[in-house]
Amino acid sequence: MRKRDYYEVLGVARSASDSDIKSAYRKLAMQHHPDRNPGNKAAEEKFKEAAEAYAILADAQKRAAYDRFGHAGVSAAAGAGGGFDPTVFTGFEDILGGLGDIFGFGGAFGGSRRRGGPQRGADLRYDLEISFKESARGTETAIQIPRQENCDTCGGSGAAPGSSPSVCSQCRGQGQVRFQQGFFTVARTCPQCHGTGRTISKPCQTCRGVGRVTRDRKITVKIPAGIATGQQLRLQGEGEAGSAGGPPGSLFVVVHVHEHEFFRRDGLNLFCEIPVNFTTLSLGGEVQVPTLDGSESVKVPEGTQTGTTLRLRGKGMPDVNGRGKGDLFATVQGQTPKKLTKDQRHLLEQLAQVLPKEKFEPRAREDEPDERNLFDRVKDMFG
Repeated sequence: MRKRDYYEVLGVARSASDSDIKSAYRKLAMQHHPDRNPGNKAAEEKFKEAAEAYAILADAQKRAAYDRFGHAGVSAAAGAGGGFDPTVFTGFEDILGGLGDIFGFGGAFGGSRRRGGPQRGADLRYDLEISFKESARGTETAIQIPRQENCDTCGGSGAAPGSSPSVCSQCRGQGQVRFQQGFFTVARTCPQCHGTGRTISKPCQTCRGVGRVTRDRKITVKIPAGIATGQQLRLQGEGEAGSAGGPPGSLFVVVHVHEHEFFRRDGLNLFCEIPVNFTTLSLGGEVQVPTLDGSESVKVPEGTQTGTTLRLRGKGMPDVNGRGKGDLFATVQGQTPKKLTKDQRHLLEQLAQVLPKEKFEPRAREDEPDERNLFDRVKDMFG
C-alpha cells in the first residue's frame, strides 16, 4: 500500500515550522491514542502513522532528506520493518510526558513515576468559629477532628502481626507494569498490587490490610491575638497519615470571627459611635469611650459638632504578627433628651431666647450626592 505524505498525515504545509509540526502531532496523538480508543485498530494505525511522520519531520536532517528524496530518503529510519526508534528524536519525551498527564500512562521517556513509594498524607481543613474578644486577645482551644492514622496493630504495614508485605511479583515493586504498544513502551498501574508495589498475603484484621484507620483526634490550637476572619493556621503533621512510610499531611484551621455588637473592624482599626449630651458638645468636657481594654476618658472640645470623630491611638486590634496595634475611631452622635423636668424645660427656654435664630440657606443640589454611610466617610477622613 502506498505510504501517505508525512505532511499530509500531520495536516500541515511543507513550510510548517517545528512548533506547528509538534502541535499537530500532539493533537493527533491525543485523538488516536489506543487508551482513548480501546480495540479500535483504525485509530491505532493512525496513531502509529502520526508518530512515524513526526519522527521524520521533527528531525532537521531527516526532514531535509525527506523533502529531497521522499520516503526513499528516510526508509532506513521509518521503513515498515520496524527500524523506527521513537527515543532518538528531539521532543519525544516532552510529548510523552504531556500525554501521560492526560491518559495516565508513562514509559521509558521520563513520563512515568513510581507509585509504590512513600506517599504524603492528605491535608485536612477545619473551620473554627471564635468570638470577637477571643480574636482581640488570642486564645487556646481544643478541636476534635476525624483523620486517618497508622494502624497500631500492624504499624501501618497492613500485614497481620508476625507477617510482612512482600514485593509484588508482577511489577517487582515498581507499582507499574510495562508493555510494548506499537512504537511505544507504555506503563500502567499494576493490576495485582494496584500501584503499591507490595502484596499482602495475610491482611491485618484491624485495618483490613489498608494500614490506616479512622480516629477522632483532639488537638490544641493556639489562636494569636489579632487574627481576622478568613485567616488560617497551618498545623504541620496534623493531617492524615502517609502511606508506605510517607510523612503525614497538614491541618489547616480556617478562622471565622463573630461580629461585635458595638465595634466594627477594618484591618487593625476599630470604629464605633458614642452618644454625647448636647451640653457637653457645646461647653466641652470629657466622655467615656469603650475600648477593648475598658473605658477610656476622652476630652471633647467646646463646640464639637455631631459627626465629629475622635481618634484613640493604639486602642485598635493587635497585629497578628505582634507589630503593634491599630487605632480606635469614635464618632460623636449628639443625644437629645426625650423627657425634660419642669426646671430643665425652663432653663432651655431661657437659653432659646438668647441664642441666635437659625437661618436656613438652601444649597444647590449636587449632581452626585454623597450617599456613603458614616463608617465609609470616617475611613476616608483618617485613611
